[in-house]
Amino acid sequence: MRHSSVAETKQNGFKESNERLEYLGDAILGAVVAEYLFARFPYKEEGFLTEIRSRIVNREVLNELAKKIGLRKLVEFNKAARTNLSHKSLYGDSLEALIGAVYLDLGFKRCRKFVLDKLIGNHYDIEQIIENNTNFKSMIIEWAQKESKEIKFEIIDISGESRYKQFTAQISIDDKPIGIGHGLSKKKAEQDAAQKSCEILEII
Repeated sequence: MRHSSVAETKQNGFKESNERLEYLGDAILGAVVAEYLFARFPYKEEGFLTEIRSRIVNREVLNELAKKIGLRKLVEFNKAARTNLSHKSLYGDSLEALIGAVYLDLGFKRCRKFVLDKLIGNHYDIEQIIENNTNFKSMIIEWAQKESKEIKFEIIDISGESRYKQFTAQISIDDKPIGIGHGLSKKKAEQDAAQKSCEILEII
């Protein structure tokens, strides 16, 4: 539960934080959710499974889940150095670190049970996730194809430092700028721009 902002530096220069466990937990979580969806939806295509998995493990959802299970009380970090960008994924990262620790202590089988029973089973409504979360980028691409319009996605600005960059995306239809969006990744910025474009074009 120790964030890199308060990590202790060992004699060999290694900073002891939860980042390595976060890396491991991210991989384990992705594998467990992928297997779960593969079994639950035997006739769905790869694109559907990938989309639903991304909604389950996206940073905002993991942050909220981490807070719900009480990790906010356990995470150690430098409160004085906190900014909206530098600590945007603080709790979600810690949840992934917890999953990594459970895997190392108990093995994959019991870690899988922990993820499915304690996290997904208790806190996710899969049917609601499928119904309520819209992929606006796919929606506007389909609209452009149907209307024979040329659509272009561009990243027009990048601000911030290293892993805390803020991206600005712009969508143009037939070379005419329509919507601008922002996010902590190119994908999220494009989704934000797509949602705003869909609203402007009255697609939704």
